[in-house]
Amino acid sequence: MKVFTETEERELIDAAKQDPSRFGELYERHFERVYAYVSRRVGERGAAEDVTSEVFHHALANLSKFEWRGAPFGAWLMRIAANALADRWRRLSREHGTESGECASPEPNPEEIEVRAQLFRLVETLPEDQRRVLQLRFAHEKSVREIAQELGKTEGAVKQLQFRGLAALRAEVSKQTPRKSGEAHG
Repeated sequence: MKVFTETEERELIDAAKQDPSRFGELYERHFERVYAYVSRRVGERGAAEDVTSEVFHHALANLSKFEWRGAPFGAWLMRIAANALADRWRRLSREHGTESGECASPEPNPEEIEVRAQLFRLVETLPEDQRRVLQLRFAHEKSVREIAQELGKTEGAVKQLQFRGLAALRAEVSKQTPRKSGEAHG
């Protein structure tokens, strides 16, 4: 993923303000982080997709109001996401007659959000068969048997693809994550 400088991002935002079709570039740059943040808070894939969509729709609709105030564009998106989640919890609490705080999950750690976004990117780099198995297994929460039937493979083959995919992700994450001093190797 390309890392943008503040100047490049400002130029991209200005371009999107002039031509909303350019917003797609901002969406591509920030989708993973926003989705990781939202999915951690709601837990359910469909709801996470809905809220993430709502965040970007709101951002596009209000892009003309965005101003640089020392915080990056991504922080503005996270604030929109937090507000969208709060609105969702309030709506759910009214529907279920619960106290407003009961639906809320704890504030996720920014490092955890980044790790989830990194994993999301890394899964996309896996070979097609491993990527498909991991997506079906973890994103769609299908059983090994269901995946085997869907892909026309044996359950053993699906387990092997899952094992290889997870091993590849672990290896890549360990290469990219510096160890803290004193941390045990394992």
